[in-house]
Amino acid sequence: MTRVGILGATGAVGQRFIQLLDDHPDFELAAVTASEASAGETYKEAAKWRVDTPIPEDVASMTVRATDPDEVPDDVDLLFSSLPSSVAERVEPKFLDAGYVVSSNSSNDRLADDVPLVIPEINPEHLDLIEVQRDERGWDGALVKNPNCSTITMVPTLAALDRFGIERVHVSTLQAVSGAGYSGVSSMEIIDNAIPHIGGEEEKMETESRKLLGDFDGAEVEWHGAEVSASCNRIPTIDGHLENVWAELDEDPTVAEVYEAFADAPTQDLYTAPDPLIETFTEPDRPQPRLDRMVGGGMAVAAGGVQHTDSGIQYNCLAHNTIRGAAGASLLNGELLVEEGWV
Repeated sequence: MTRVGILGATGAVGQRFIQLLDDHPDFELAAVTASEASAGETYKEAAKWRVDTPIPEDVASMTVRATDPDEVPDDVDLLFSSLPSSVAERVEPKFLDAGYVVSSNSSNDRLADDVPLVIPEINPEHLDLIEVQRDERGWDGALVKNPNCSTITMVPTLAALDRFGIERVHVSTLQAVSGAGYSGVSSMEIIDNAIPHIGGEEEKMETESRKLLGDFDGAEVEWHGAEVSASCNRIPTIDGHLENVWAELDEDPTVAEVYEAFADAPTQDLYTAPDPLIETFTEPDRPQPRLDRMVGGGMAVAAGGVQHTDSGIQYNCLAHNTIRGAAGASLLNGELLVEEGWV
């Protein structure tokens, strides 16, 4: 049993971590941290619980610790980070210097040359960047990142299509309000509305996707050469990011061949990994957030509406943004770290 902790455990993603870790067969939750204001309180006192299942009883009574390496027990083997990136960029290096392995959902350092940005089913070999990272940074710990919630929705489908050669990708997103955190978008802003801009989101999709699809040569990742452009929009759904993707390919596959490529997407023999990775729908009006965000327990990507265009293939894809797109992605990376012997 691997003893784990959660950095930033009281927030929306931290709560998802706790939900997903409940009854996990291989991970034992041993520590939860939050801000100094919450340190010393029980988790039930510190967290305004908003997840759709009850707080596990053993977690409710846990004492919240300050987010400091000196406050986390030495026998914790793996930390999951859901800290705001502005906090994580200061705090995570302290834990890494102290020798902890950190699987982080925070956006800082995702594009750093020596930090693995990983989707286990897509690029598990990128974990070997940890060796480069330790050599360059001189720490005993290891830092692994998962991508942005909108990026992780699209990239599994692109990886499947890369057998046909990807030249250009255009994506327009319809993103749920939970992606902004509980207080990120006010009800007066989003009800009866759509917001055609999410700060920084386009750049994350355009860069992270190319790093994830890139080739690792043992020393560095050579990013994929495709051009990626994104337009990101907030809509009044609670969970589930829906994306409309246009892919220009070297080859001209049939619609049936695209569906076959999606169905052939690899999975991983890990507890949290879905099988299949991509659930396909042939109906032109699927997937839909309310109907399909929980495919694969919220860990799969749903794809459908495939059709030819003058320049290539158009389709829709969807994933649960706080499960597959955040806590579940970090949890799966943690399982891969254990499986590959990094923990």
